[in-house]
Amino acid sequence: MVLLSFQDEARFGFKPSYRRLWAKRGQRPLAPSRTQYVWTYLYASVEPYCGTVFWLLLPRVNTAVMNLYLQHYSGSLPPEVLMVVVLDGAGWHRSKKLEVPENLVLVRLPPYTPELNPAEHLWPLVREATHHQSFANLSALETALQHRCVELEAQPDVISASTRFHGYGFGIS
Repeated sequence: MVLLSFQDEARFGFKPSYRRLWAKRGQRPLAPSRTQYVWTYLYASVEPYCGTVFWLLLPRVNTAVMNLYLQHYSGSLPPEVLMVVVLDGAGWHRSKKLEVPENLVLVRLPPYTPELNPAEHLWPLVREATHHQSFANLSALETALQHRCVELEAQPDVISASTRFHGYGFGIS
C-alpha cells in the first residue's frame, strides 16, 4: 500500500510568542518574557487525509538528525506500507549523506514554496501551548510541546481540517 505524507520541522525556544489576550478594562495583561537563544526542534510528518501525525522532538536540524528522524518514522510504519514523503528543499533534506529507508520515498517541493506543504499548518496548532508563557528551562518547554502533541494526536479531525488541501486530491468536501 502506498501512502502520502508531508514532512517539516519547526524551531521552538524561549523567544516569547504573543497574540491578543483578554484583560479587564484599564489593566494591561501580563505577558512574561525571557529572551534566550536556546532552541529545540519539532519534526513532524502528517497524513492530511486521515489526520495522522508522527512527531519527534530533536535537538537540532542537520543531516545526522534527519537520518535519525527518518529511521524512527520508517520504523513506525506497518511493513506493507510504502510512504511517499513530500518535504521542502532544506540543505539536510538534499544532502548526499541522507540515508533514506527502503519503505520511504522522498519527493521535494519546488524551492521557496512553503505554501505547498500542508505540514506547515501544524505549527500554529502546536504553538498554542507556548503563547504568553515563559518556561524555566528547555526541558519545561519540551514537556509542554510533548503534551500538546499528545493532545493533537487525539484530535485527527482537527489535524486533517488544518492540513487538507484541494490540489492534492484530498480536498475538503
